[in-house]
Amino acid sequence: MMEKTIKRSVKCRGQGLHTGRKVTVIFHPAPEGWGVVFLKKICNKLVYIKADVKNVVSTDYATNIGSNGERIGTVEHALAAIRGLGIDNVIIEVKGDELPVLDGSAKPYVDLLESAGICSTNRPKIKYLLKKSVLWGGFKRWIRAYPATGFKVDYIIDFSGTPIGKQVFFYNHSADEFKQNIAPARTFGFLNVVYEMQEKGLALGGSLDNAVVFDDKGVLNSEGLRFEDEPVRHKLLDFIGDLSLIGGEVEGYFQVYCSGHAFNASFVKYLLDNHQKFLDNISQVSSRRDSGNFQERIVATFN
Repeated sequence: MMEKTIKRSVKCRGQGLHTGRKVTVIFHPAPEGWGVVFLKKICNKLVYIKADVKNVVSTDYATNIGSNGERIGTVEHALAAIRGLGIDNVIIEVKGDELPVLDGSAKPYVDLLESAGICSTNRPKIKYLLKKSVLWGGFKRWIRAYPATGFKVDYIIDFSGTPIGKQVFFYNHSADEFKQNIAPARTFGFLNVVYEMQEKGLALGGSLDNAVVFDDKGVLNSEGLRFEDEPVRHKLLDFIGDLSLIGGEVEGYFQVYCSGHAFNASFVKYLLDNHQKFLDNISQVSSRRDSGNFQERIVATFN
């Protein structure tokens, strides 16, 4: 139950899903109590962006965060890997505007972080404990959350009339469960929607190497699916990454129906805005979210 970080810095290079540009990302160990902090160097100036829902700047087919005029796109897969492995403190240096999509799943990030080694610190983990049931949303999409021990999710997607159809997956969190059954699930889309996204300047780096693509008959990828229900598993992966923007681990049982990045972020904001009603241990998490001059501490660390 102690906070964790990585033992050494590790990096990878790949292509951004939406920009199509090459980008390098380096994961660095972080001191206890720091949480997850993204870092960019702009003209010899360090710009940091905390992985916090208040820094979400857009949710168009990805979760994008920003601060001080800078932004970093498609952070959800890396955040899911960090959360899935139980890592609390890490600095993510990004040389580019978007995290690399790699194979479209969180598995490459899991492998990279495990290669760095994961170690415990002397500070107890910070957790959010749901103390009251909450319903967010309505008929078309909703999230229901209940007090519970551990972190459990029932996720439902409904693409009736398509080859995906309706899928349901139950997740009871452990690092092994995440690594085996969630992390390998790739992002997915429909061929006609991909064309529309590219016309808008999105998905410029998308291909069958980093996404599962469906047409009206089925899967276009020659290797097929990694799981029969890979789409719902990837949606759950996204939910884990987006929920981590609350600023700490969450204990509770969640039922999620047809959610997406924007809806996930709005749910996290609602919980934080009403923390006195729904959450315990908020005082500890708030002290982390707002404590200290992170800019000065990061400059000291990297200089």
